[in-house]
Amino acid sequence: MDANKLPRHIAVILDGNGRWAKKKGVPRAIGHKEGCETLKHILDTCYEWGVSFFSVYAFSTENWKRSQAEVTALIQLMRYYLPRLEKRSMERNTKVRIMGDIDGFPADVQKIMHHLVDTTAANTGLTFIMGLNYGGRDELRRAMVKLAEKVKRGELEPDAITEQMISENLDTAGIPDPDLIIRTSGEMRLSNFMTWQSAYSEFEFPTVLWPDFSDADLEEAVNIYNSRDRRFGGRKNEES
Repeated sequence: MDANKLPRHIAVILDGNGRWAKKKGVPRAIGHKEGCETLKHILDTCYEWGVSFFSVYAFSTENWKRSQAEVTALIQLMRYYLPRLEKRSMERNTKVRIMGDIDGFPADVQKIMHHLVDTTAANTGLTFIMGLNYGGRDELRRAMVKLAEKVKRGELEPDAITEQMISENLDTAGIPDPDLIIRTSGEMRLSNFMTWQSAYSEFEFPTVLWPDFSDADLEEAVNIYNSRDRRFGGRKNEES
């Protein structure tokens, strides 16, 4: 992959683990495990290609509505994979960020997450952002609470609030908005992912289920992205 043609920030909604498991006739937990293995591979690919920012929607605020058995399996996968992600990230100079309200997770899992973020904070290569107990609307709500507290303390006038201030109070503060958002499994919706940040993102909806997503699928999505004319609400030229 030509590094000059890469989007600066690629984001993926990891969809289809459950359907993959059903198709294979195995428990949903196996589908999620295979999805984690795919994520490991695609993260390595992004590192090797030279992608600057890679975000994934791993566990949404709505995922708590799933069966207790499935939620428990997902949390157990975090216990297993996050320490291994930390080791791999240090080997590959990858910085890990988490977006979402992790207070909802068990204390030991929160500790693993904090350690992962703190340990990799000084790394200067790929930045990997994971959405864990994340929802775009909840993220905006929490940002508004921060700004409202400043208004309450008399530090900020309501009409002085800018878009930049809102961005700076999101979980992704300091991270550029995603250029390309991919949702696997063919579903064509954001499902509360990066609600604010996706305003000018390009979208691609491959039908492949996430556990089967490959380097070739990622490359195809990037090629489609490069074929598009991004105008950000403006005109490329007067004849457009």
